[in-house]
Amino acid sequence: TPKMLTRKIKLWDINAHITCRLCNGYLIDATTVTECLHTFCRSCLVKYLEENNTCPTCRIVIHQSHPLQYIGHDRTMQDIVYKLVPGLQEAEMKKQREFYHKLGMEVPGDIKGETCSTKQHLDSHRNGETKTDENSGKETSEEKQEEDNDYHRSDEQVSICLECNSSKLRGLKRKWIRCSAQATVLHLKKFIAKKLNLSSFNELDILCNEEILGKDHTLKFVVVTRWRFKKAPLLLHYRPKMDLL
Repeated sequence: TPKMLTRKIKLWDINAHITCRLCNGYLIDATTVTECLHTFCRSCLVKYLEENNTCPTCRIVIHQSHPLQYIGHDRTMQDIVYKLVPGLQEAEMKKQREFYHKLGMEVPGDIKGETCSTKQHLDSHRNGETKTDENSGKETSEEKQEEDNDYHRSDEQVSICLECNSSKLRGLKRKWIRCSAQATVLHLKKFIAKKLNLSSFNELDILCNEEILGKDHTLKFVVVTRWRFKKAPLLLHYRPKMDLL
């Protein structure tokens, strides 16, 4: 029976699978090496790869010169860690809010959005507010419409300036854009190709600090690894794709 197949597992027994080998803490912003699939905290791994090009666990060479281009955010693993460790996600959100407040910076939309929704939920329960079926149905319909038109506006946002550094392509009329930090370089390529009426987005290279960016890099990753301590907007250049021998 299902009851016989269910058994409890202590968190201690799976700690080795959800902790970072570099800091020995639970995974935060879990990031996986694409070469060997070992996972670490993003901040730990990025700091480690500033001086190394091998995996901290198995020592396999990630890439000789650009190891940071061969790591990726592991959202599935992070979701698992947050579900297994009680209070970890709330504690991390609190730390991030305190960090931004301490620096006098605006709290990113994803953190702020979660805070507001949680606060409203708690306030409604404290005040004993109840919704009628009619209002509830109306709000459910509005929420569904909102989900259907999800433009990731609740995500952390990144301000970008897209400059053309080639005489073979024209510049964008509106080169300043603001979009989700979860958007990738591939999304930007498709956006530029559409605006310039190019036959294929594969004809483009996008660069940051004169370094070609991988198509699967998220904008958050680019900001953290290529634009650290620099002021917004993130400056990116585009040009016709160059075939490297």
